[in-house]
Amino acid sequence: MLPQALINAIEALGHLPGVGARTAERYAYFLFKSSPRISQEISSVLGDLHTNVKSCPITFALIDSNEEVSSLYQDPQRDKSTILVVEEPLDIYAIEQTHQFQGTYHVLGGAISPIDGITLNELHVKELMQRITPDTVKEVIIATNPSVEGESTALMLQKMLHEQYPEVKVTRLARGLPLGVDLSYADQITLSAALENRTNL
Repeated sequence: MLPQALINAIEALGHLPGVGARTAERYAYFLFKSSPRISQEISSVLGDLHTNVKSCPITFALIDSNEEVSSLYQDPQRDKSTILVVEEPLDIYAIEQTHQFQGTYHVLGGAISPIDGITLNELHVKELMQRITPDTVKEVIIATNPSVEGESTALMLQKMLHEQYPEVKVTRLARGLPLGVDLSYADQITLSAALENRTNL
């Protein structure tokens, strides 16, 4: 019933996370109705995505293709003795928006997920361990997501760091109840974390 080019656009847009069939249809029809310039601009930008972006070989943050390593890692004002470990590159952007962290980062590239076949071997854990000595690391801050996978990953990292580098301080971001959330709506993991991380008044 639809032109093949429109069907192809719908199917391509449907590959995006969180985009169902109806949403893909709306996006494709919007692009068709809009100025061809918009589609051309999107096409051009997407074409540059894989050629102009790469991962830093040390921190695995996303960097421009003409850079050798992350500018954050090279910055002499950054404290290389403190590493904040995140799951994905965009997590770095979220932390940087706080302007509170002056150390360096390490991107794992995901979290342990047996269902998806993701083990520690698929993550950038070995590369993290290799940074401890040359960067004279004193503290590793684990900032994995508060999910089952994130918790499992954090516990494994904590265990490995304690075993291989007992002199390195291992910490985690504080977890607990966010502002504006009623206790009755909080899940068990959040409540457990809030109790565990309670503070003195």
